[in-house]
Amino acid sequence: MTAGRLTALALAAALATAGCGHTAGTRHRSAELVVGSRGGIESTLLADIYTGALRSYGFPARTEQAPDPLTKLDSGAFVVVPSFTGRVLQVFQPGATMRSDAQVYKAMVGALPEGIAAGDYTTAAEDKPALAVAESTSRSWGGRDLSALPQHCDGLVVGSIARASTPSAVGSCRPSNGREFPDDATLFAAVKAGEVTAAWTTTADPNVPADLVVLSDGKPALVQAENVVPLYRRNELTDRQLLAVNEVAGVLDTAALVDMRRNVTAGADAQAVADGWLSEHPLGR
Repeated sequence: MTAGRLTALALAAALATAGCGHTAGTRHRSAELVVGSRGGIESTLLADIYTGALRSYGFPARTEQAPDPLTKLDSGAFVVVPSFTGRVLQVFQPGATMRSDAQVYKAMVGALPEGIAAGDYTTAAEDKPALAVAESTSRSWGGRDLSALPQHCDGLVVGSIARASTPSAVGSCRPSNGREFPDDATLFAAVKAGEVTAAWTTTADPNVPADLVVLSDGKPALVQAENVVPLYRRNELTDRQLLAVNEVAGVLDTAALVDMRRNVTAGADAQAVADGWLSEHPLGR
């Protein structure tokens, strides 16, 4: 698969993923490592986490943004690009139907182009589509699990942010009624007012009001997994650099990601927030 083909795929999906076509040997230990992101709070924050992880092991590293991190990774300017397993899988294997975190990760690894590898994914840190409902709705449905939704599919009105990518179905339920909203505030207000039955959000969205219920996705999963995963150029990282990248998987969880996103949304510097989290969860020990 050519770099041009991969670039087209990545641009179409608007994802920060990896490309191929660049050949290089392992970088010198003293060379500065660049961790790429595509902008936006979450992408920037994840890049800062992996940058901080490399620094904690003593390696010079910095974060850099680009509209298309794929091009930078392909040229060798970026060495690591954090993303999410399901999004990467859909770029390289569109229409893939795996849902569990392990299945999605395995399929994603198998779909990656030559020259690109995936580090350990964070089993406890995800940001996948989720439905938020009013407390009264969850009570009437008899629980807080997404599996209850197909039983109440008839007449279901689901809201979402305009142009957001959301699942077309949840199990056997394909909601026929949908409404779009300009932002989280108006979307969640519509749920509270009963204008929509449920709202599409994500599991790491820090803006979900405390008085709404985010339905949990149990086993078997009904929504495709989206776990944090670092993509990197094969043969570019030393064993110890890869260890630094992979160690994030053992400590990062969704609650921490939500909290960090909330702090950055409130105006805190993303790298400072990431470094603060890493100081509380020291790596390499």
